[in-house]
Amino acid sequence: MKNTSRFKILQFVIGFWLATNLGFHPVVDAQQIIDPIRVACLGNSITFGSGVENRSINNYPNQLQRLLGVGYEVQNYGVSGATLLNLGDKPYMKEWAYKEALQAKPEVLIIKLGTNDSKPQNWDEYKSYFVRDYKSLINSFKNVNPNVKVFICLPVPVFGEAFGIREKVLQNEILPLVKQIAKEENAFIIDLNTPLLSHPEYFPDKIHPNAAGAKVLADLVFESLKGIKVR
Repeated sequence: MKNTSRFKILQFVIGFWLATNLGFHPVVDAQQIIDPIRVACLGNSITFGSGVENRSINNYPNQLQRLLGVGYEVQNYGVSGATLLNLGDKPYMKEWAYKEALQAKPEVLIIKLGTNDSKPQNWDEYKSYFVRDYKSLINSFKNVNPNVKVFICLPVPVFGEAFGIREKVLQNEILPLVKQIAKEENAFIIDLNTPLLSHPEYFPDKIHPNAAGAKVLADLVFESLKGIKVR
């Protein structure tokens, strides 16, 4: 009993020190600081941070980490060029990042894939497998952690064709399927598309957000996570 009390006192002291010195969110208790909630950000080059100034600091998962604070551990598992389609030209589920994310057994899973799938060699050949492969990805994480909270992102808009990525395919075909999948899998949707449709200035190469655009992504994801009980 005495040991339990001492442990609680230690938790309080650690939490107070972190609150005072690091400014962690008051809703985060000391136990969560000692054992932070594991957040895995899966995605392509946009998640990785290609094109973002000072990428290691300003990619959206890192900016999300700063917003969530010390009670969370956010990991960036973005892979440039990755497709959701397992028969695509760079399948995400065949990458080491995917294996590392699975091993982490995340409590919060944020998926932002689909942009590279719009390329002709991927979508025109294999689009009939998109729903199947997306559900396979989700369920692989549910298998390692049945309590994982799954958040599916609607891909950011693209402002004209670049790198083979096609705006009309993304907007008219891929986005509706992503919404369907989220509904069927009881996943949360994070709309990273609509809020950015009128902001081409955040996408210098038409596809990849700059640091300011990545900040918007982090803000949108942060707002979606607020109020969701993970544990």
